[in-house]
Amino acid sequence: MTRRVSSLLPVLRSETQARLLAALLLQPTREASIAELAREIGADPGNLHADVQRLVEAGVLADRRVGRTRLLRADAGSPLVRPLTDLLLVAYGPKPLLEEALTGEPGIESALIVGSWAARYHGEPGPPPGDVDLVVIGEPDRDAVIEKVDEASRLLGREVQVVFRSPGSWEAAPDAFTRSVRERPTVELDLAEESRS
Repeated sequence: MTRRVSSLLPVLRSETQARLLAALLLQPTREASIAELAREIGADPGNLHADVQRLVEAGVLADRRVGRTRLLRADAGSPLVRPLTDLLLVAYGPKPLLEEALTGEPGIESALIVGSWAARYHGEPGPPPGDVDLVVIGEPDRDAVIEKVDEASRLLGREVQVVFRSPGSWEAAPDAFTRSVRERPTVELDLAEESRS
């Protein structure tokens, strides 16, 4: 008797495959070529073909041809896509990328993801947010923070909007923005260097 291969077999076989899935599943309306994805995730396009084929055969990705170009996207009809997206959000989404970018940056007391991304982390349903809202509390070099956040934005494929607050203004009588942030879900970034080693 021939055993049927599990549809989960091709999933997360490597860091490259995980980054490929994150690039497409965390942006479900995105469609991209193998060459474009390879550049973005730092992979060899030739080596990506086998991973792509396995994921298309498993029904996680869908593809179509435009001339000689093979375009890929998340297969919205697959029952595997939603749970995989949830896993990828935790492992490759804004939180881990921003933690990596901002850990060790002098002057940051804390940082929070707010808005729609925070709501998704807490399980609130809704469409994937177009951008990421970040509140940085402290007195960091703003230009240095923005430079690091811009790199995370590039990896995420979406803009990260940064709002800076001094510790005093965050704790004192809050303005309308701070009040609205506190009333909604937030995701605190773990910026302790010990947890990164």
